[in-house]
Amino acid sequence: MSSTRLPRSLRRTAVATTSAALAGVLLAACGSSGGSDSGSSSSGPVHIKVWAWYPDFKQVVDEFNKTHKDVQVDWVQAGVGQDEYTKLKTALKAGQGAPDVVMLEFQELPTIQLTKGLLDMGKYGANADKGNYVSWAWNQSSDGDHVYAIPVDGGPMAMMYRADLFKKYNLKVPTTWAEFKQEAVKLHKADPNAYLTDFGSDETAAGWRQGLMWQAGSRPYTYSASKLPDIGVNLNDAGAKKVYDYWGDLVKNKLVDTTSYATTDFYNGLSTGKYATYIAAGWGPGYLSSVAKKTAGKWRVAPLPQWTAGGSDQGDWGGSSFAVTTQTKHPKEATEVARELFGTSEAAWKIGIDQAYLFPLSNPILNGTYFKQKKYAFFGGQQINSVFVPAANGISTFDWSPFQDFAYNTDTSEVGKAIQGQTDWSAVNDNVQSQVTSYASKQGFKVSK
Repeated sequence: MSSTRLPRSLRRTAVATTSAALAGVLLAACGSSGGSDSGSSSSGPVHIKVWAWYPDFKQVVDEFNKTHKDVQVDWVQAGVGQDEYTKLKTALKAGQGAPDVVMLEFQELPTIQLTKGLLDMGKYGANADKGNYVSWAWNQSSDGDHVYAIPVDGGPMAMMYRADLFKKYNLKVPTTWAEFKQEAVKLHKADPNAYLTDFGSDETAAGWRQGLMWQAGSRPYTYSASKLPDIGVNLNDAGAKKVYDYWGDLVKNKLVDTTSYATTDFYNGLSTGKYATYIAAGWGPGYLSSVAKKTAGKWRVAPLPQWTAGGSDQGDWGGSSFAVTTQTKHPKEATEVARELFGTSEAAWKIGIDQAYLFPLSNPILNGTYFKQKKYAFFGGQQINSVFVPAANGISTFDWSPFQDFAYNTDTSEVGKAIQGQTDWSAVNDNVQSQVTSYASKQGFKVSK
């Protein structure tokens, strides 16, 4: 996810208090209908208001408007991440003021859908796009034949590393997490001021930690929108505990740093050689090249280390979509916009790939020659997508919760306590499980494990 990606993918803000009316909404959460479709105006094309913050998005809008006669996009930058979501939730609650189409990160979809704020685009032909997208992203955007969002970009994870530092310290590019620890020991012994990487311990890296748990097999939520308020919550499953046992050991032994992401010290660490690797997502190349410009040409990309030698388990950090709100008066045209602003448009995606470092979830673009074989000067001319594309294609299904912000903030708080020595790392997942299930139950969810 991006905008150099950081403002969007590394940001988490304090969770807003859930409306007291949520419990009542839960019982009727799965279906909604759009406003009346007034069709095209006899005096001109239908104008569809879009809220989005993708980098260089104006060029994408211009491309759409140039190639569509009966529908035109009016783009508004209504804020980044939570700023936009707060405005959207306020407008939906007020019954007016929401855009026709809105950019939403995948983890936000269940919360907005829960309040009946999203149009079922399946009624307007969106199901025809199912085969155009990687299955895990489509599953996060739909519920059976109900389509609540069209995937745009994602964040398959990989390991970016400083090739010069690996050569200097005779480090081996790790293929397993066991090897990763071995190389962390070797580097820190050779230079006590250097670390193999930085552990994302703060709010902005909650999605990073979740992505690593995803790779480890953790599936914290099980539910169907049609069966809410029933939901399974298992934030302390084996995969989640494996990740925190591992990283907790590295932190306790001072083999990795714990500087907060999205800070000057973190940026400097990427620039100065304090960190020899950056475990990031498919949008990470754009972010890294913007905050560590003077290291251009020194980085390379390798697959995410595996828990089992020879494995190919993957995780995702970030991802976004276009959804149509139930306040639209033009559901047919709004659905067309959501489907086609990026969709399979090579022209739009060339802008997104070359200028915004978006990572496409559209199969024809993702697996196309242009994207897979594109060379990146910042990475020494490496075709880095030869690493990221297989990762994206190997990601398995994952569900987000309708209370994701609370879960992320709780996890961040417990991780912080463990880093300070106030809580044992082995208790972090159990503490998060206890607090999140309690919160969800109070909001009217029927929680099971």
